[in-house]
Amino acid sequence: MSLPERMKFGIFMAPFHWQNENPTQAYERDFELIQWLDYLDFDEAWIGEHHSAGWETIASPELFIAAAAERTKHIKLGTGVISLPYHHPIMVANRMVQLDHMTRGRAMLGVGPGALSTDAYMLGIDPVDQRRRMDESMGIIKRLLTEKEPITHESSWFTLREATLHLRPYTVPHFPMAVAAAQSPSGMVLAGKYGLGVLSVSVIRGGSYARDMKDFWKIAEDTAEEYGNVMDRNEWRLVIVAFLAETRKEALDQARIGAGRFQREYFEQTLGADATDCPQDKIVDLMVERGAWCVGTPDDMVEMIHRLDESSGGFGGLLIQATEFGTRQQVLHSYELMSRYVMPHFQGSIESLQRSQQYAKDVRGELASRRDAAMQRAASDYDAQRATRS
Repeated sequence: MSLPERMKFGIFMAPFHWQNENPTQAYERDFELIQWLDYLDFDEAWIGEHHSAGWETIASPELFIAAAAERTKHIKLGTGVISLPYHHPIMVANRMVQLDHMTRGRAMLGVGPGALSTDAYMLGIDPVDQRRRMDESMGIIKRLLTEKEPITHESSWFTLREATLHLRPYTVPHFPMAVAAAQSPSGMVLAGKYGLGVLSVSVIRGGSYARDMKDFWKIAEDTAEEYGNVMDRNEWRLVIVAFLAETRKEALDQARIGAGRFQREYFEQTLGADATDCPQDKIVDLMVERGAWCVGTPDDMVEMIHRLDESSGGFGGLLIQATEFGTRQQVLHSYELMSRYVMPHFQGSIESLQRSQQYAKDVRGELASRRDAAMQRAASDYDAQRATRS
């Protein structure tokens, strides 16, 4: 279909951690994972912001990114996402500009309205206002990053008086920006309105505004056309749940307990999602059967990416939802399998090697005969030289 010549691979780290484990040590596992991905040549990691519900323990993705940047060399680090209704927009812009400089251009801004209703409730924000606030804030952030004249703006929830950025971005004209889009059309509308990238789950959830992913993308394209922008599918990243092992049976067995707990204890018992109609230890099988998760081998994941390409019409990046379905070593090994056997299929890094090997195979007979002739010639030349000396 329409996959780019080199697809981006990364993770979407909420993060998700069990409540009965040491939270301080959990942060260290998060840093370890980012360092491992940097070594494995993953392109990017997006770090979430949450303030309640017990699972997702990073309150400031900017703080986490600052620390992760010191431990890594190449991987790009994005906020996945900053909940714009929770912050004054000039503070968001200034913090991201600082990160842009501190990381030498490895920082990315991901934004959203705020995913957890408990966060908004504690902050006294009406959920009805969240997406309107996100739109208003993003508009101001975009202006601050692209305009140099002072901005005055009076809002119902923030004020700007002759505001400018005192430090311009390290990246020209500014760092990459993307908006989360999962359940409502507001994320796609915002992407089109401001010319942003998109971070979206691979399965459309809730509402009747889009039948499938192609319809979902069209919302952004139609809005972009209205505002004089052009959407770029290379900046559309899909988020999936994936866990790999050498065989499908190994992957399912390793993930069975963790995956069941993840769905039941987080989505159903914590967030209130509809209960999965099967025993907890069979949830992973059901999700794989439905095509919602990829728990299997690298070949299974390659096949899933091709299906996503077909169903979406093309996208530019794949993000793995960072989970801890298996043991620490099993989780790290899963990402290693992705790097070794999945990523090369979609980044053009093995095609020339395959052609080179095929060429060597095709001409080996002819070259072998020439090699034999050369060796015979060398032997006869040697015999001739000896004969003249004697």
